[in-house]
Amino acid sequence: MGEGVDMALIPPFFLDCVVAIGRMGNDGNKQWIGTGFLLGRPYLSDQGNGHYHVFLVTNKHVLAEKNSVIVRFNPQEDESARDYEIPLRDQSAKVLWSGHPDAELDIAVIQLNPNILYKHKVRFNYFAADQHMLTMPHMARMGVSEGDYIYVLGFPMGIVAPDRQYTVARSGIIARFRDTIEGQSKDFLVDVSIFPGNSGGPVITKPEMISVDGTQAVDKAALIGMITSYVPYKDVAISQRTQRPRVVFEENSGLAAAVPSDFILQAIDHCLATKATATVYQQGEQI
Repeated sequence: MGEGVDMALIPPFFLDCVVAIGRMGNDGNKQWIGTGFLLGRPYLSDQGNGHYHVFLVTNKHVLAEKNSVIVRFNPQEDESARDYEIPLRDQSAKVLWSGHPDAELDIAVIQLNPNILYKHKVRFNYFAADQHMLTMPHMARMGVSEGDYIYVLGFPMGIVAPDRQYTVARSGIIARFRDTIEGQSKDFLVDVSIFPGNSGGPVITKPEMISVDGTQAVDKAALIGMITSYVPYKDVAISQRTQRPRVVFEENSGLAAAVPSDFILQAIDHCLATKATATVYQQGEQI
């Protein structure tokens, strides 16, 4: 018998595109509060194609009201993880990150200069927008629809190892999508268990080799969106005496909202137009 070939459903380098986002607590300890990922926007340089502006992408609510955050990367060697500080405001209190022009969309992007990461031999990668991303027109042509399998990558409940960073992958399906494709909604729903800490995590298609007759199989893993929040289920307790609401119980419904990749690209274009660029530090060294 010939040797079998191992095939990963999630390309291993996708995991190196995802970072834990944290902040320093009042007690001086790091608190991991969300997820982000690196996305490369191609541009034409004097040397030709193959060059990318690199952005950290996450949710606005992860960065809002903060002066700085911490992002974690693993080194290439077997060493402890390295934490980098990203200031979110300059000395004049100007915000250094950029949101989508539509204030309703929970998208935040920060342009980074990754040269120091290369210099420090940090293990990282980025989703190339022209190779590893599907926009809504692409998904419509491919027949992406409800029931297709997806993965969500991130750090639910702030699960980050003390000395390393290992992304948690959870599987689910697309629960509602047609309204987004038809332009009736700005997000789509996925049926997957997420928790605080998953905010800002990428949504990835699961490669499938088979499909229903007359439809095309989604045969590659690709970035299609970003988690913004879980959809809550609310149960209201009514007072028997006054017949008025007394307590609202909120639970995780098992559904989550995600913004499509199209809006992420729009936010990046807005960031480039406004030249919102962050400066990143690690042990006093500037990216």
